[in-house]
Amino acid sequence: MRFGVLGPLELWNAEGRLVRVPEVKVRTLLAALLVHHGEVVPAGRLIDDLWGESGYTVRPASSLQAKVSQLRRALDGAEPGARSLVAHQPPGYSLEVPADALDSGRFRDLVTRARQAGNPAEKAALLTEGLALWRGTAFADFADQPFARTAAAALEEERLVAVEEYAEARLELGEHSALVGELTVWIERFPLREGLRAVHMRALYRAGRPSEALDSYTDLRRRLDEELGLRPGPVLDALQQAVLRHDPALAARAHAEGPAR
Repeated sequence: MRFGVLGPLELWNAEGRLVRVPEVKVRTLLAALLVHHGEVVPAGRLIDDLWGESGYTVRPASSLQAKVSQLRRALDGAEPGARSLVAHQPPGYSLEVPADALDSGRFRDLVTRARQAGNPAEKAALLTEGLALWRGTAFADFADQPFARTAAAALEEERLVAVEEYAEARLELGEHSALVGELTVWIERFPLREGLRAVHMRALYRAGRPSEALDSYTDLRRRLDEELGLRPGPVLDALQQAVLRHDPALAARAHAEGPAR
């Protein structure tokens, strides 16, 4: 059984068939167990997650047990014996599956392997594979729920760091021209992200577009001032000065630009 949280919640059996989990509360229960993967989630917390502090049913413990039973039936119907994945352990329940059964676990493994890679080509390939697992916003259908908000935000931060590391690897490979367009899309989504801006500016500079690199810095500075009352950090300031003086350290490495990945 495999579970997907890097986007809308999804579930696949061993044959790769999408498994339907009926009823919103049952899907919420599965999402809450996945948020706390590897932990026993107290029954009281699960009741809060499903019904809210002011929305209890008359018999909340019995209602929770009914939803657990429904989830177990859905799992068992997709893969015989899978009902045992939802384990009762005082004071609550846990989902007992290995980390690589979650797309988030596989993503983290690929990122770790990329950071241990011996060359930028291997690093870029591993990060490409990891980022391809994303189907949208983490826990997309529960991102506005209090129980999922922190976990979703943490995964999104990991994703953005991986994108920045992927871009750095592509720059080392000399793929700056192809990279500019990809990073522009990310910056449109996260315009205040300084790490993205830095690699975007360097890609533009190496692609022979220094004025656009400076424009990117100016846009960030304006947005930070208008939206947060802040200014770019010292790394971005130093990069802007390096672009202005055409610092040789910004030049591409001495090899041909490779194909876009």
